[in-house]
Parts: sequence; C-alpha cells; structure tokens
Amino acid sequence: MLRGGSLNRRSFVHTSATAAATLAFARSAAANRANNKLVAAVMGTNGRGSALARSFLALENTEVAYICDPEDGALAKGMKAVADKQNNTPDGVKDFRRALDDQGVDLLICAAPNHWHAPATILACSQGKHVYVEKPCSHNPWEGEMMVAAARKHGRSVQIGTQRRSSPGTRLAMERLRSGAIGKPYLARAYYNNSRGSIGQGKTVAVPEWLDYELWQGPAPRRPYLDNVVHYNWHWRWHWGNGELGNNGVHTLDLCRWGLGVTYPTQVTSTGGRYVYQDDQETPDTHTVGFTFPDECAITWQGLSCNRHGEKFVEFYGTEGTIELDSNGNFRLYDRHDKLQEQVDDSRLGEADHVANFLQAVRGNRPDGLHAEILEGHRSTLLCHLGNIAQRVGRALTCDPQNGSILHDEEAVGHWKREYAEGWEPAV
Repeated sequence: MLRGGSLNRRSFVHTSATAAATLAFARSAAANRANNKLVAAVMGTNGRGSALARSFLALENTEVAYICDPEDGALAKGMKAVADKQNNTPDGVKDFRRALDDQGVDLLICAAPNHWHAPATILACSQGKHVYVEKPCSHNPWEGEMMVAAARKHGRSVQIGTQRRSSPGTRLAMERLRSGAIGKPYLARAYYNNSRGSIGQGKTVAVPEWLDYELWQGPAPRRPYLDNVVHYNWHWRWHWGNGELGNNGVHTLDLCRWGLGVTYPTQVTSTGGRYVYQDDQETPDTHTVGFTFPDECAITWQGLSCNRHGEKFVEFYGTEGTIELDSNGNFRLYDRHDKLQEQVDDSRLGEADHVANFLQAVRGNRPDGLHAEILEGHRSTLLCHLGNIAQRVGRALTCDPQNGSILHDEEAVGHWKREYAEGWEPAV
C-alpha cells in the first residue's frame, strides 16, 4: 500500500451530487459476484485506458464503474469511450483511490503514466482488486519486485499489457520454436522504428486549470510544471518514463525472452544516445542493447525513434533455421538453407484475447492461467531497465542469472530503486 501521502485517500469531501450519482449507480458486490459480473475502474484514459475500457466492455458480463484521470479532457474522453457500451453511467473521478474504496469494484485497469504503474497496482492488490496494468509494468526494477510480492501476498491476478502474448499467430510461432522447428534457438533480434519529432525546450509555467498536477505526479518527487511534458513527452524524461526501450521495446523483448525460454541475463550492454535533436529529451533516440543469457543464447534490440525505415519486428535464429515474426502475429519459418517452409498470416494483435484471458483467470481464481502474469511481465520489463541503466552509467553490466540483480557496480545498483514523494513509497 502507499503510506500516508499529501493526498490521503480519505481526505476528499464528497458533495451531495457525487453521493447521489454513486447511489444512483447502485452496485451490489454480492449480486455482481453471484452472476459472475466483473466490475472495473479504469485509470488513465487519455489513450490506452479508453481503448482498454472498450475492449473490456466488448466481453459479456462486464461493467465499468469508474473512469479515473486527473486531467479534465482525458476524464471526458474516458466517459465518452464507454457511454454507448453500457447502460449505467460510470462515476468520473480524478483520484483512482476513490474507486479502490468501493467494495463492488473487482478490477483496476491501469493505463496511467509509467511512474504510476507499480504504486497503483500494489495499492489495488492490497484493496483486494485484480489488475490489468499497461507496459512497462514498473518504473524501476525494485517496483517490479514489489508488484510480484503484492500479487502473491494478496492472491490477485495481475496481467501486463503485452497483448501479443495472446495473439493466435504469435502463440503458434512460439509452439513452432518449442517443437524444435528451427533446432535450438540461440539468438533473437528485436527492432523498433518511428519518426518522432523534437520535444523542444520546455518552459516552467503555471499548472493549467484542466490538470490536477499534484495528483498526476503522485509517487514521483515534485518538480515544477513544464509545458512540454504532459501528455506524452514524459516518456523521454527519466523522472517519469523509461524511453523508447520501456515504451515499445518491452513488447519485442518480451517475445524474444519467451521464444528463447530465458529469464535473467548474465551481461547487458548498451550504446546510443540522443543523436537527432538537441532538446529536453534525456532518453536515447538511437539505441542498441545486447543481453547475454546462460546456455549460450542472446538477445539484441535496436531502437530508432527518429527514422522509420525498416519493417522488422522479431527474428529468431536457430541451429536448423529461422523464424521471422511481425507485429501482428504473422510469421515465416525458414530452414537452415533459408528456404521458406511455412508462412502464417493471422493479423490479430491479440488485445481482445488478452483481456479475455485476464477475465477468465479472475473468474476462475487462476493467476497461473494468465498469458502475461506479473512475474513474466517483471522479467521482461527488467530487461528494459537493465538496458537503460547500462546506457546511463556508460558500461556493461554483470547480472545474477538467478534474479537479474546487478553485481559489482555500486553506481548502477543506485538505479535499482527511485526516490519517492514523501508518504508515497509503495509497501507490501
């Protein structure tokens, strides 16, 4: 849970209008559980949260009771996203902790900025809620460990939004790898390309009226409001985000780790930097990361934020052939002479299946049935953290293959955990 905090979750004054709206919604936890209905609160609805709310409501016997966002426009966007999907109007609240206080809520769907993913998940688990949390699962390695501990302590299902784990085509490609179709896989290469522009030089300005910036910052130590951070550019500042490696690299690294059947690396290297623009971005726009694992296998990731050329996603190399996998689950299998043996076109990203898998695990009380359970999500996210840490300290990291912890490097270990705003450090 979160200890104290300047925004104590019971410090809100409930107006009569809000109380009336809540009563009008009239949810009964006992009734919902009797008919197997699952009730959700959605946190962070400017982008992914609204999309996830629609995916959730596309499935039977589901309901969104709360839309939660500290920004007025995002709150309205989330309300609109579910308006034509269910009969009941959800409560729109800025602070998600209001929703966690409601015993009729079963699930938290968290799509807030990265620095919120772990603290919100840990608090939700302590309140008895299951969680679907967007990638990367954490802002730093320590948080990932705490998320696993919270899920285990409270017996909650926590699914990470690496939805390609549920893509039918991708799962079939993994079956091919497991069956030995390319012999022993020993190398996976991952790629990400985009054409992002400059974020410019931010100015310190007054917090706009439409944003509760105190709540937006939440567990992050306080900083002045800059006009080029909210909504999206926080990704490129270490204080809140994890760069392109954590933003999109986690998807491909997760597949690489899954396909090779590896958990924690023994060595991590990183090269690159902010090459294209000179602005406020702290994270690399040109980034190459390498991971060495036990049993003679490796993963590489190449990210280009400012050059879209190239369509590769993930490649697996084995002693008897190769598999090329694209972002939509299509794949091609080649033998050791580079002759095409199989081509599967199944362009389904997997989000609907991923949400359905989550709800099935919740209803069956089977966290072990999750396609992207928190431990797997933490292991894949940890690769992103280690790559970023290697980049920030400017040297290779040596890691413990039992748990991924950094060995013999005090400066690098200093990035394992962040500082938190007073009273906001997660605890399990």
